[in-house]
Amino acid sequence: MSKPTCFELHIDNHIAHLVLNRPNELNTMHMVFWRELDSVLHTLHANPQARVLVISSTGKHFSAGMSLDAFGASVSMDDQTAEGRAAIADLLWELQSTFSRLENLRIPVIVAIQGGCIGGAVDMVTACCLRFASADAFFCIQEINIGMVADVGTLQRLPKLIPMAVAKELAYTGRRMGAEQALQHGLVNQVLPDAASTLEAAMKAAKEIASKPPIAIAGTKQALHYARDHSTEDALKQMGWLQSGIWSNRHVQEAIGAFQAKRAGHYPELAELKSFKD
Repeated sequence: MSKPTCFELHIDNHIAHLVLNRPNELNTMHMVFWRELDSVLHTLHANPQARVLVISSTGKHFSAGMSLDAFGASVSMDDQTAEGRAAIADLLWELQSTFSRLENLRIPVIVAIQGGCIGGAVDMVTACCLRFASADAFFCIQEINIGMVADVGTLQRLPKLIPMAVAKELAYTGRRMGAEQALQHGLVNQVLPDAASTLEAAMKAAKEIASKPPIAIAGTKQALHYARDHSTEDALKQMGWLQSGIWSNRHVQEAIGAFQAKRAGHYPELAELKSFKD
């Protein structure tokens, strides 16, 4: 993977830190953003070096969402023919798949949000596991304000995180929801005074997660997402197969021994993934 231009990526002590680094453009999402994010997430999924991913940003706003010039001459939304409208669906599915990579990563994803989290940025953060926000953070489903339906995940994921009536209010009106209201409704895990303390809280959570057995964390993430989308009975049956597939007496003994000795546990990394496409 070539070095990304829209992000900075560092991996230290099993924590991957991905930073949106276009503050002068309010970290908007143009086509290069989508390509680079997809590539970065593909690499992190396959490489066992990171046990947790933290996403943060730079500047006044986390992200102002989709760049206004994203759909230029090379990527058009043709609504003049049935064929053109059908092609729009494939374009959207491609964009959706990038944020779904966040949800489907083997490792948890934590996001630190400062300032505005607008439009496509809401799509992005709702695909993450944990959200920490600064006191000045706000969330806005901007799409309705520019005459369109939010289409890259917000309307599908947000109602599973906050009450449906609140999600509808935000989606219908395009109003801003501040950090404290987001905390009240369960969208964010914690509100911190400023961007620096928000990132610090995210990193603290990441450090704690990275200290656990990676395979148990991966199994926990998979089980939670499965339970969210299936009946309790189906999820319990699936849990039996999942646990039988990843159970390790050695991991349990190591975790108990580390706790009793008040030391860090030592666990194998996830397997490096290989693909027929590589």
